[in-house]
Amino acid sequence: MSTTTRYTVIGAGHGGKAMAAHLALMGFQVTLYNRTSGHVAAIAARGGIDVESYDGGPRGFGQLALVTSDMQEALAGADVVMVVVPSSAHAAIAVSAAPYFRDGQIVVLHPGRTCGALEFAKVLADRSCLADVTVAEAETFLYASRSDGPAQTRIFRIKEAVPLAALPATRTQRVLEALREAYPQYIDGVNVLHTGLNNMGAIFHPALTLLNAGRIESTHGDFQFYIDGVTPSVAGVLEVLDRERVTVAASLGIRARTAMDWLEMAYNTSGANLNEAIHNQPGYYGIKAPSTLSHRYIFEDVPMSLVPIAALGQHYGVSVRGMDSIIQLACIIHKTDYWRRGRTPEKLGLAQLSVSELTRYVNEGVRE
Repeated sequence: MSTTTRYTVIGAGHGGKAMAAHLALMGFQVTLYNRTSGHVAAIAARGGIDVESYDGGPRGFGQLALVTSDMQEALAGADVVMVVVPSSAHAAIAVSAAPYFRDGQIVVLHPGRTCGALEFAKVLADRSCLADVTVAEAETFLYASRSDGPAQTRIFRIKEAVPLAALPATRTQRVLEALREAYPQYIDGVNVLHTGLNNMGAIFHPALTLLNAGRIESTHGDFQFYIDGVTPSVAGVLEVLDRERVTVAASLGIRARTAMDWLEMAYNTSGANLNEAIHNQPGYYGIKAPSTLSHRYIFEDVPMSLVPIAALGQHYGVSVRGMDSIIQLACIIHKTDYWRRGRTPEKLGLAQLSVSELTRYVNEGVRE
């Protein structure tokens, strides 16, 4: 098998370690970058990462070509750059990488959350990056994994199909072709508005965390998040948020999947309503709640997922009172302004675009 594509994985958290190690096991030349050198010292000393898996998944020692905290060094030999960091760090990664990109490189955000590729591309433009770089985003992360130690990773599951889109969409096939040898699981996600507005984490994570705030603080998360934490009333709020998301997508000419559709597609789970469908999903049993409210379900998913969906809705005339209420609760509890910190059409340089102009931009890369 020809494995000539050279990968750089940005981020050495749970996901980045799994992706880098698996790519190495598949025979690819892999560089792993992490901003903090101490976090990857054990990996650098060993020269790679040990992988364990369930159900016949990848296992063994993934030998890496390079482990570095130098962005210029990390990007120098890369054909494909896999960004596996919280979406709140996408802009910072773009700032650090902008001087070192070269023509023809592909950057994939895992995942983009909502408007990730749009933000990344704008930062590169603002930083006068002249390299012809293709920026793409995945709708969700391919791996379910966790770190087992400083140089160890455990892969629980690899998804069978994940939508992916490039900015503009005319480059999506080029990205899919570049990734196909390693990841045939990626499929055409239409465009980055589709991948961003089908972001289910925006619906499930912040509201479920905030509506269980008292229980999380009193038990330190010692309850089943999706089972004990989802009651008929909580599920009713999730249904309102989901309807608003689908309506925002419709205002942009997009038919988004509902949460019920997604549960059936991803887990073959159904029910008379969202509460019943969630409780019919065996995979949710045993998953504990966050141990604290200082969790990415709020500080990442509110500004990088919920705010951009709500902001697009407000910008194009859709009522998003449910989303706004959850965002305001997050602002109060965390004592911060997530509207100001989040991705909005104004911050993304899209405020002057009509729906048709925005659609043309994400599909063809043309700004009018």
